[in-house]
Amino acid sequence: IKGTRRLVEGTINPGEICLIIEDVVTSGSSVLETAEVLRQAGLKVTDAVVLLDREQGGGARLEEEGIRLHSVCSLSTLLEILHGQGNIDSEIVGSVKTFIRKNILPAVSRRVNGSTKQINTQPDGTAAKKPCQEISYGARAQLPGIHPITARLFKIMEKKQTNLCLAADVTNSKELLQLADLLGSEICVLKTHVDILNDFNLDVLKDLRAIADKHEFLIFEDRKFADIGNTVKHQYEGGVYRIASWSDFVNAHVVPGPGVVKGLKEVGLSLNRGCLLIAEMSSEGSLATGDYTKAAVELAEEHSDFVIGFISSSNVSNRVEFIHMTPGVQMQIGADNLGQQYLSPEEVIHKKASDIIIVGRGILSAKDCVEAAKTYKKAGWAAYTSRLSSDNN
Repeated sequence: IKGTRRLVEGTINPGEICLIIEDVVTSGSSVLETAEVLRQAGLKVTDAVVLLDREQGGGARLEEEGIRLHSVCSLSTLLEILHGQGNIDSEIVGSVKTFIRKNILPAVSRRVNGSTKQINTQPDGTAAKKPCQEISYGARAQLPGIHPITARLFKIMEKKQTNLCLAADVTNSKELLQLADLLGSEICVLKTHVDILNDFNLDVLKDLRAIADKHEFLIFEDRKFADIGNTVKHQYEGGVYRIASWSDFVNAHVVPGPGVVKGLKEVGLSLNRGCLLIAEMSSEGSLATGDYTKAAVELAEEHSDFVIGFISSSNVSNRVEFIHMTPGVQMQIGADNLGQQYLSPEEVIHKKASDIIIVGRGILSAKDCVEAAKTYKKAGWAAYTSRLSSDNN
């Protein structure tokens, strides 16, 4: 402040919470520098409000420093508004989004008392979130250009502290709905196979959708689309199951090439749906390895406006916008007599750096499926927090 030479003016009561208000955030460095000064003055900084988030990494960086970012508008939303009103064309929208995606700024180090370090404590010694190479689900939800479905899923995972997907591979609709309602609080995703339901009707999916909204989990129809574009388009949109009308995301093999993604995207993009590509499989002797996996990753990157990640046994992409879901998870590593290979939550989440464990028989065959679900939820989350901690050290 001019005259007093003070950076912070006014009456300061140590321990009070201070809100930072900015016009625009890009990297978040301005907010972090302000937070540093305020914290040195004895104030706590937990939130920042900005008019415009340019979506170039600021939100994720602030999250890692223990500061929640609240934006009135994002650059992507502003582009959509301007495009909808005819002020800019689709080419400009596309070029700006591409620029944003390619210009996510790296972490900012700042000089404090002559040395470079990050802010990681509040004035009272309370730890702010420590920055780490392995960023949290919550921080990933705020990454610029991330798919809305992925962002929503990461937020659910962070809020409910679960990275558990229930593979509800049952043949009775009543059992499906009962499981969804009974275990909904423990999971972030429910995986369905509607084509094995003996008594399928669309009303069942309306009920399932209501349960998903009630318990805050997403629905993933494990359809494994694997045909030419025109065929999968009709399979996804119409037919008996009308999958696009109720499933948040689906999956597809990449054997048919780009056409399978393009066909699904023609239906799902306008509905804000997503798709996982099968990059690896958990069955013994799977051919989904090597060049096949590489091709799946390349296809996902080309269609990141619709593809949200992968079905894989490990992390196959260094792009943190993509989510990895791993099937074949049980508490003990092993295999069944049909070639299904099982990995533990610790192996999948911590060692192989996947994001979500998919568990079926480990829960459905248990004497108490609720307790089993809680056990897997706890194990999956512990493996995730362990991964974060070990990457920090």
